[in-house]
Amino acid sequence: MRNLGLAFLFTILLHQCFFRPHGGVEATGAGFIQTRGPHFVLNGDLFYANGFNAYWLMYVAADPTQRSKVSAAFREARSHDLTVARTWAFSDGGYRALQYAPGAYNQDMFQGLDFVVAEARRYGMKLILSFANNYDSFGGKKQYVNWARAQGGGGGLASDDDFFTHPLVRTYYKNHIRTVLNRQNTFTGIRYKDDPTIMAWELMNEPRCTSDSSGRTIQMAWFVKSIDRNHLLEAGLEGFYGPSTPQRMNVNPPVQVGTDFVANNRVSGIDFATVHSYPDQCAEFGKSWKDAGFSAYRRDQLFNAVYYKIYASAKRGGAAAGGLFWQLLTEGMDSFRDGYEVVLGQSSSTGDLIARQSHKLYQVRKIFGRMRNQERWRKARAARKGQWQSGSRNGRKGVGN
Repeated sequence: MRNLGLAFLFTILLHQCFFRPHGGVEATGAGFIQTRGPHFVLNGDLFYANGFNAYWLMYVAADPTQRSKVSAAFREARSHDLTVARTWAFSDGGYRALQYAPGAYNQDMFQGLDFVVAEARRYGMKLILSFANNYDSFGGKKQYVNWARAQGGGGGLASDDDFFTHPLVRTYYKNHIRTVLNRQNTFTGIRYKDDPTIMAWELMNEPRCTSDSSGRTIQMAWFVKSIDRNHLLEAGLEGFYGPSTPQRMNVNPPVQVGTDFVANNRVSGIDFATVHSYPDQCAEFGKSWKDAGFSAYRRDQLFNAVYYKIYASAKRGGAAAGGLFWQLLTEGMDSFRDGYEVVLGQSSSTGDLIARQSHKLYQVRKIFGRMRNQERWRKARAARKGQWQSGSRNGRKGVGN
């Protein structure tokens, strides 16, 4: 990203057959999402991302008997006019791994991810797929480092942060990226790198490198773009400031995470920035039913506050391009509850807020679309008038001669 005026997606992690969507917002369409100035665009029109996180989609879809839950999640999301889902394209080592050893894949899990992409396509939704995890859940960078140690590449592997710098670990990571990008979907026949259902790739979920406070270590964008020029790319950052903006570092939580929000998002190949926020952790922003004092009203207040900021920015043509809440579940998924979940069938007031936000962003898109069409009409009219006047002058000269 050349500057922070490029499209800026708030990934709001709040620890809380095509058909006619209930608010009249059409499905997203078949084109690739691109950026134009500070905006996302789809088929030439502005695009705003109101959506959700659902890390579990591939994990659940790997069991064909459970795929109805994935379908239900997309169906309920579209009934609330949501347009984007963010999920994992990783599960490294351990139980039901996608990648159970470097370069070795469980095809049942991969077919689960294939199903997720195919269902998103069927329901007219876009996906953000993350390549790896900073944390130990689903393997994370620790698993990559452990694989390298087990292969005798332990020289120089002092900590999990060596994920970002050790040649063997980086090779494993790049091989995973290459495998995902070149994957041919067993349901659609489309390679992932050629599928416009995918809005963007994410380098890592919340990358951190505490051993390097400069934030320079986590720069890893170029490899994705060397294979896939169709899709957008984002780093997965939480939003913590670093040495490039020392005057802003006082707003960070009192921990050193080794990222630099501004510098890391200016790296060539990064197309938009993300912010993850929770109010009940550190200096972050969010509300869980597990916390004292929780109520649906207080959660709705939080959603309202976040959604208002996004809408206000969008309405004035600003850089906030959308928000994705954490996390969406559907009925019968009690074991996945983390306190922050939203089950749209059970959360009527929150669900109404979500649908209203979708509708408001759609109206903004329509307004800017009309303005763009009017500008095109004015330019075309001016061009036709210029051509007529030029032809008229030439005609008069011919008569005079």
